[in-house]
Amino acid sequence: MPVYLYRGRSRTGTEVRGQRRAPSRQALANMLRREQIRPVMIREKAGRRLFSRSRGRVKPKELAVFTRQFSVMIDAGLPLVQCLETLGQQQQNRAFRSVLQAVREDVENGTSLAAALERHPRVFDALYSSMVAAGEAGGILDTILRRLSTYIEKAVKLKRAVVSAMVYPAVVLAVAMAIVLLVLWKVVPMFATLFTSLQAELPLPTRVVISTSHLVGHSFPFLMLGAFGLAYTLRRYYATAGGRHALDRALLKIPILGGVMRKIAISRFSRTLATLLSGGVPILESLAITAGTAGNAVVEEAVFKTRGAVQEGKAMAESLRSSRIFPPIVTQMVRVGEQTGALDAMLTKLAEFYEDEVDAAVSDLLTALEPLLILLLGLLVGGIVISMYLPLFSLISRLSVL
Repeated sequence: MPVYLYRGRSRTGTEVRGQRRAPSRQALANMLRREQIRPVMIREKAGRRLFSRSRGRVKPKELAVFTRQFSVMIDAGLPLVQCLETLGQQQQNRAFRSVLQAVREDVENGTSLAAALERHPRVFDALYSSMVAAGEAGGILDTILRRLSTYIEKAVKLKRAVVSAMVYPAVVLAVAMAIVLLVLWKVVPMFATLFTSLQAELPLPTRVVISTSHLVGHSFPFLMLGAFGLAYTLRRYYATAGGRHALDRALLKIPILGGVMRKIAISRFSRTLATLLSGGVPILESLAITAGTAGNAVVEEAVFKTRGAVQEGKAMAESLRSSRIFPPIVTQMVRVGEQTGALDAMLTKLAEFYEDEVDAAVSDLLTALEPLLILLLGLLVGGIVISMYLPLFSLISRLSVL
């Protein structure tokens, strides 16, 4: 039997990780549920066969195009194996082509499509395989694939918004720091030598800049090692359950940026849950998968608590409200969806609303950050330049008196 790596949460909310042998991914999920562990992630441990067939990276855009083409071919009445063979042959990505070939072989040998997809979790995640399983069971695979392609396209758009919100300020700050370090390393020492030869009296700002320049010049390797060490420590800390929760909570509290990240998390939650529910996936399984794709530990914990409340027979809207993560509009629309039996439709409207909100928030954030970052760069470089020219003004005034 294959070995599966799993991650889940106990009834008390404690994160549980490990590996175990099981006949299939679904069998392991059932075993964990019997042990009162809610599975978040289950994937086959990479062995030789899995590595050789699933190595490489499949872009979400490629997956979206494949899914939409797959739905059209299924809707046209083509056999499943023929669809997989045709789509596999036209893939330019070798990794994706080999994965589709493996899926086709498994389907030919009598494996269900969902089970065949589960063997390649790096390409087809739990949401994808669960939706396909629901589509196979309900005989609406073409409809499910269309919904999946729409979901992936929306997720790609949302990811671009996240990248826009995070990369631009990071790049500008990195360039600013590089310019400041270059000035301190190369330019300031020349001025310091000149001031020493002229025996100029140095004001406090100039002394501070020259001391910083000496520190950069003599301790630059140690500063770089310290920066890399800090980044590595933060990465290791974020890999722990407590560290991830603490940093994600701090991220949500950052002014302006925290609001954008909260909207992104709510949009992802609404779109994922709406897609799963509209595909016929049971609500408890849908909430477990949605929590695993939340992208934020605080939101993930809130969704897991909501799942527990729903399992006990409570309303989902009340649990979301008590978490204080979701704004009133979310809980109100979820309550209406629960009362009218149109929860998936309400969540879809929420997702569309928050996707528009994310676009507007990212645009406003970039508009506000651009002048602030330029001002910061100007203050840093301008402050260094002015501090270097202050002794020259003193020397010029002395010479004019003479």
